[in-house]
Amino acid sequence: MIKIVFITEEKNYYYEVMPFGLKNTMATYQTLMDRVFSHLIGKSVEVYIDDMVVKSPTLAQHSKDLANVFVALRKFNLWLNLEKCVFGVNRGKFFDFMLT
Repeated sequence: MIKIVFITEEKNYYYEVMPFGLKNTMATYQTLMDRVFSHLIGKSVEVYIDDMVVKSPTLAQHSKDLANVFVALRKFNLWLNLEKCVFGVNRGKFFDFMLT
């Protein structure tokens, strides 16, 4: 991962494989997210690695869509980082998605 770096006098280096043995963690995590939200992706959810957007046409529908996301997360025993959660974004660029 690019963020795992070390510096020498000659160059900056980064690991292509995680130093503790994990390989393809980003692809593996994306595959997991695709499986967890397979029934919601493209309908009410967009997921890119660890970024997730729940989109709905109305506030009432948004509550239902969020409930479906929470059910899927609970089913697979996944937790959200509350410090990174943002609710109630109406429009604008959010992560890599343009919301309108």
